[in-house]
Order: sequence, then structure tokens, then C-alpha cells
Amino acid sequence: MISDAPSFEVLHASLTRLEQYICGSNYEGYDPFDALQSAIFKLPILRDRKLPRFAAQQILRRTPFNLRPLLLVPAGRNPVTFGLCLQGYTAMALAFPREKGAYDHKARACVDEIEALQSRTYSGACWGYDFDWEARYARIPAFTPTIVATGFISNALFRHYQATGERRCLDLCSGAARFVMKDLHKTRIDDAFCYSYSPLDTQAVLNATMKGARLLAQVYSVTRDPALKEEARATVRFVIRHQRESGAWPYAVGDARRWTDNFHTGYVLDCLDEYMRLSGDREFEPSLARGWHYYRDHFFEEAQIPRYYDNSTYPVDSTAAAQSILTLCRFGEADTALRVGMWMIRHMQDPAGFFYYQKHRFYVNRISYMRWSNAWMFAALAALLSNLVMQK
Repeated sequence: MISDAPSFEVLHASLTRLEQYICGSNYEGYDPFDALQSAIFKLPILRDRKLPRFAAQQILRRTPFNLRPLLLVPAGRNPVTFGLCLQGYTAMALAFPREKGAYDHKARACVDEIEALQSRTYSGACWGYDFDWEARYARIPAFTPTIVATGFISNALFRHYQATGERRCLDLCSGAARFVMKDLHKTRIDDAFCYSYSPLDTQAVLNATMKGARLLAQVYSVTRDPALKEEARATVRFVIRHQRESGAWPYAVGDARRWTDNFHTGYVLDCLDEYMRLSGDREFEPSLARGWHYYRDHFFEEAQIPRYYDNSTYPVDSTAAAQSILTLCRFGEADTALRVGMWMIRHMQDPAGFFYYQKHRFYVNRISYMRWSNAWMFAALAALLSNLVMQK
């Protein structure tokens, strides 16, 4: 590995501190988008008005001071937190066989919580966030399932199934595939389509639909149901057709969200690579290669600082950093992944173990967010540590 990297022990110690913080908090914490959990927004005058609700979310997300205790916003218990921690524990069990029993025990507890936090009355297993969310193009009440939350959780479940053979994880993934195929809207263009973000909207968000494709390919790899592969291929086709000549992907199609950022690009790349590996479909290799080269060339400053946008470094964000580590490891860039991880430990980890939300050019937002920053960094650092162990 790189000669100036801090030791393996420093990385392990960082991950241990983070795990202790997460477990000590009972997996509960605040979220950048949880403003509407305040009792203020249960009042009739604010309960249904989009502009003040959306503005409050954005203001609270951007302020570097945590006003949530004053606004009586409770610490939440987000199903995605358990999914990401499950992913981390699965990686740690592979990296440290002598401690496998302890990590498997924690992983099973996460699966228990994931089962309990399912959104009910849909065609299969699915999950949403534990707070009301006033999105730009949709209103999504707490625990309304989304393809994004479901995709994160089902990916962790599938990884745990691969590592342990635990059948209930595969069963939950199969149920999630039914949810995706039956309960989400489809924006169709010729022989391709994009899944909606949730059952309540018709947004065409590219990284979101790719999470659906990944899930269907994962279940297909076990069941060999051709309908899963066929549907996954159709939505991958939609995403490929909206790739720019440069190799970049916009966040969404059909609205103003045309930016290209780090972590959403990483999601597309990871999901596309997973789809191709598990389905055996190699048609999209040139697009994957162009996307990867664009990502590698545009999202890392000094080969260690994860940039937020393809044209701007700040804010350095914990989720963007975590996804950078995961994507770099997937595509064989372990040295760069290690540099990113060590930069984050040096600049973004608090002595208490948690990771700060964002580093801006002139200040750092040091608020601890359980899902956004801590669970993501736990999954990423665990994957990085596992990757280093496997290379020894």
C-alpha cells in the first residue's frame, strides 16, 4: 500500500471508535433531513404548506449548529442505518474470522431491526426513512418506501446472504424485488424505462433506478428467473442512454436536477458493475468504462480529498467520501481508497468516534448524523479494512 499511509492499526482503531459510538447511541440519531419531525410542523398552518416545510429542511440541513434539541426533533431510528451497519458487520466478519461470531451476532440483530422496520401493505419487503420528507418534486411521509432506501438495505441483505447463506436475507431481497417491479411507476421511452423514486411520484432519478436494477440482478443470480433479468436490463438501458458523451450522468432526467456529483455517480457505477457481474450481460462495458474514467478523473483532489461535484470540491461530505471508498475498492483503486479513508479520519472524525457532516471551505459542520455520516462511514471503512486484509 502507499508508503505514507497511517498504519492498519489506525484504521482499525478509527472503525472501532465509530462502532462504539454507533452502538452506544443504540443506532439512533439525527438526520440532515429530519426537520419536519419537529412538533412545529404538526400544526395546521405548517402541516400542508410545501414552501415553509421545504425551506425549513434546507435551512436546518445547512446550519452548522444543531438546533434540533431546541425544536424538539427526536433522535430517529432509520432502517437504512441498520442496513449500512449490517453491510459493515458482514465485511468485518470476513476480515476477522476469529471475531466472526461476535460480528455475526450483531449482523443478525440488524436483520431483526430491518425486518421490524419494513413498510407494510406493499407487494413485498420495502423500506423508507423514519421522517417526513418534503422533496423538491414529491412529498414523502415517514416510512413511505423508496427505491433508494430499499436498494441500500436489500444490497446489505444480499451481501450478508452471500457471506452466510442466511435464507431470510434472500427472502427479504426477493420480496423487495416484487415491490420494485409491482409498486413503482415507470417512465418509459421506447424499450427502456426508469423506476419512480417512490410509489407516490414519477421522478426519473438515474441512480435510484439503478438500485432497482442491482436488486433484480442479485435475486436473479440465485433464482435464475428470466423476468428479473429482462426488467433489470430495460432500466439499465434507460440509464445508459442518458449518459453524457463525457461519461458523466446527470442526477435526474426531465427536470432541473442536471448536476453530476460524487456519491450519486458512485451509486450508478457500483450498481451497473454489480448488474453486469451477476446477470452476465456485458453489452454495457464501454459505458461502464467511460463512466469510471470520468469518475476517477473528476472527483478526487490531490488523490485523497473526495470532491462533492465534478466541478467543485466543497463541501467535503461524509457520505460522498464513504461512497468514494466503496467505489474505489470495487474498481481496484485500493491505494486511493486508503488515502481517502485516512484523510477523512484525520480531518473529519471527532475524538468521540463519529464523523462530521461536511467540511466547507471556511468552516466545518460538526453535527453528527447517524445515517448520513456515521453508518455510511462504518460500511465504507469496514469494506476498506476487509479489502486490506484480503490483500495481505
